[in-house]
Amino acid sequence: MTASPTAGDLTPGRPLVFRNGTVLTMDDAHRVEHDADVLVTGDRIAAVGHRLPVPEGTAEIDASGGIVMPGMIDTHRHMWQTAMRGYGADWTLTQYFVWNYLQWGKSFRPEDIYAGNLLSAIEAIDAGVTTSVDWSHNLHTIDHAEAAVDALASVPGRFVLAYGNIQAAPWEWSAAPEFRQFVARRFSGGGTDMLGFQMAFDVPPASPDFPEKAAFEVARELGVPVTTHAGVWKVTTDEGIRLMHEHGFMTERSVYVHSASLSTDSYHRIAATGGSVSLSTESECSAGQGYPPTWKLREHAIPISLSMDTSMWWSADLFSAMRATLSADRAREHMEAHSRDETVTHHKLRAEQVVHWATRGGARALGLDSLTGSLEPGKKADLVLIKNDASPVMFPLLNPYGHVVFQAQRGDVHTVVVNGRVVKHDHALVGADLGRAREAIGRTVDHLRGVLGPRAWEEGMHPEIPEMRVLDNPYTYTYPGE
Repeated sequence: MTASPTAGDLTPGRPLVFRNGTVLTMDDAHRVEHDADVLVTGDRIAAVGHRLPVPEGTAEIDASGGIVMPGMIDTHRHMWQTAMRGYGADWTLTQYFVWNYLQWGKSFRPEDIYAGNLLSAIEAIDAGVTTSVDWSHNLHTIDHAEAAVDALASVPGRFVLAYGNIQAAPWEWSAAPEFRQFVARRFSGGGTDMLGFQMAFDVPPASPDFPEKAAFEVARELGVPVTTHAGVWKVTTDEGIRLMHEHGFMTERSVYVHSASLSTDSYHRIAATGGSVSLSTESECSAGQGYPPTWKLREHAIPISLSMDTSMWWSADLFSAMRATLSADRAREHMEAHSRDETVTHHKLRAEQVVHWATRGGARALGLDSLTGSLEPGKKADLVLIKNDASPVMFPLLNPYGHVVFQAQRGDVHTVVVNGRVVKHDHALVGADLGRAREAIGRTVDHLRGVLGPRAWEEGMHPEIPEMRVLDNPYTYTYPGE
């Protein structure tokens, strides 16, 4: 075995082979190969097998004792909010809405969107998330949108910009000429497989004339999918799903985020039209969109992907998302059984299924299943090596799916490859300017602290606990001007 290469040896374009790892292919058969190799040439996976012959000059990475798996895919991440990491740890969803939608969202300048996206993109690849959807719903000027894309383009990951604007109604911002010009300028032909495009807006309870129809028609004209928060308790309801369906806007490319408080009728509509659901389990458990609907989605055979939502509350990696998702499903199963004075003797949801949601599920939701999400010859080389020889948690390695879900964490991500390029190796980022991100975030935090003032800044982080029960929700979901 040759010595492990240094970052300097891993130049883009040089063939690369991972040797003697436990390989989770996540192909249709979910093959697990032990003591196996994965060969990368160019931007593609060339072969998966045992004792693979490799081209001369191939760099070798010792994957023994580790797990080689597809890069994880996050289908819903509000990347612009990363500058406020942990700020809303004690918020309810109402407080999140008030802070971002009604109070301080407009205080974010283009450079603040850039800073949040930059840091979020870097931390995604650091955690083995090779593809992220930037659910960018604070693009209240085109300059903000340009900044969002500039940040994503500066980080060697695979991204999708989901364009949104919480400061205006979707039928307004999508009709603006400058929006069309931006899309044509930055996403001619629908974008690339490294930087894709969606439209992001919600369909809350509204008048029967369905004003969102105009925005859906823009998406259809542009040939881009729509991602929407659905099934958020008392915010986006079955009525929105019904209106989308009856107007013919539910398709196999539609992504419904959360979908946690929908009726059986809505799940039938999603299933019948081939859409998928993005679960943000940490969010749903904490913020109150509804209980994570994993069992309902399985009953209706609705495809599932995973996401982390926002760093204003939660972790920014899919290890936490997988763990939370499996735990929430089992907790519900146990509690329902206990209410019937019964005992669960066999779990229905398995770790293997949750790993599938974090990889193939995301690829399917984004229309990238032919390119990524599994380790198969010919697919794009987006892959992760989980290996940490300094950690007592990495051995024994017995059940690789269980190890990924319940044992591993971002600190165990040894090597990350995106599109054939090594972006992290030996637990260190490669080619990411973390210092520049730190400086940009520092300027954003200083700006926002100055805009809010000391009192509002502290009150935002530490919402009061009222002595009396709050009788009315102070937040009503409306578009500006209504």
